[in-house]
Formats: sequence, C-alpha cells, structure tokens
Amino acid sequence: MARAPSPAAVLLSVHAVVFDTDGVITDSAPAHAAAWKEAFDTCLSDHGDPRPFDESDEYRRYVDGKARKDGAAAFLASRGLDLPEGSPDDPPGTGTVWAVAARKDEAFTRTLRTRPIAVWPGTVRLLHVLHDARVPFAAASASRHATELLAGAGLLDLFTAVVDGNEAHRLELPGKPDPALFTEAARRLGVPAGDTAVVEDALAGVEAGRRGGFGLVVGVDRTDSTEGTAALRRHGADLVVADPGDLLITGED
Repeated sequence: MARAPSPAAVLLSVHAVVFDTDGVITDSAPAHAAAWKEAFDTCLSDHGDPRPFDESDEYRRYVDGKARKDGAAAFLASRGLDLPEGSPDDPPGTGTVWAVAARKDEAFTRTLRTRPIAVWPGTVRLLHVLHDARVPFAAASASRHATELLAGAGLLDLFTAVVDGNEAHRLELPGKPDPALFTEAARRLGVPAGDTAVVEDALAGVEAGRRGGFGLVVGVDRTDSTEGTAALRRHGADLVVADPGDLLITGED
C-alpha cells in the first residue's frame, strides 16, 4: 500500500521553512516580467535606448526577487540611465525611478484584475504535507501583492506567518539580497535562522538566505538548466531542485 508523502530528510533537518512566493508558490514570475517589460520599454524609449528589456535574462539578473524600487534602479543603472530617485508617491511614468516602479505595479495590478495567477502544484503538495506534519512555515516576499495572491489561491490559512511587501514597507526592512525579510519571517515563526530553511528561486533571495545564516537554502530552478543551477549555487544555495515538490518522498509498504 502506498504511503502518504513525507518531507525528505533534508527538510527534517530543520524546524521551520520560509518560502518565497513568486516563482516558488505562485506562477506569477511571467506576469511580473511582462509588467516590468511594459514599464522599462517605455522608459528606455523615452530616454533614447532602443534596446528592449529582456524578460528572461535581465529580469532574472536585475529585478527578480527585489523590492520594486530596488529592481528598477538596478536595471536602469545597468543601461546607464541615471534617473532621479523621486518619491514613493510619484505617479506611474518614466521621469524617476519611483515613477518607473509605479508604472510596473500599475501594469501588474491590471493583470491581476484580468486573469488569475496559477500556483505550482508540487509546492502546494509540499505545503499541505508540512502543515499536516506540524512544521511551521511562512511566506516572505518583496511583492505587496503576495498576501492577496495566497488568499486568492486558497493557501493563506496554511501559513503561520506572511511577511509581504506591505509589511516590509511598514517595518522599513531593506530588500533582498539583505536577509531582513527572511529574518523577520523566522522571528515570527519563533525559530532561529540556523534552524530554518529558505526556499527561493531568485538569485537575490538565495543570497539573502545565505547572508542570513539560514540552516538550509534551497534554490528552485524551474528551467532545470545547468546554467540556472550553477548560478543559484554560486549565490548560496545548498541544493537546487526543479520544483519544491521534489522535497517530498513517497514509498510503498
């Protein structure tokens, strides 16, 4: 008779887990990348750069996993665009870093209102197994939409804690690769970082887990490529999986 899935030994070596959301739990990375492309391509055009934003390579290198303003600043700097920082109250536009970030959020919010964001089935299976095993876990994301996405997917009640972009703003937490977001999530779980795992797909997030002294840093590479795995390991992943569901084991009696 088949046994129910259980966490693999590597997860049983820790006492809590902190999950990133975009790309790990929710399949929202493509929507984020498309929203960034809309914002960046308009900005680039307005400032005389004809080269469009690359939704794969440049998204992963400069904005994935970061707070909106930090991601906007990193990409614009990579293109040599020295825009004024502006203010968080700037309306969507192309004149300041904050305006570009606001334009991206406007585009992403429009996407949320027009089509649902899917979740990754393997991750959902892992969340339910951890919940049944009474392993506390949290979601930590730079996105201000993370709680909304988890609620829409019917997963929010599984989490012991959620630290999203709204909480990060309220607490004035620096963005990834600083570990503050993950450290706050572990604090809310009541488990030291050294006894907590981080599951993350972004290079900045993996680096944050390593900087924060977390006991296990799991990189998620959904491209399952040699290059993606190597990059995650260089940034601090202890192991890399194609899907968090790979952290489950099953067996036969």
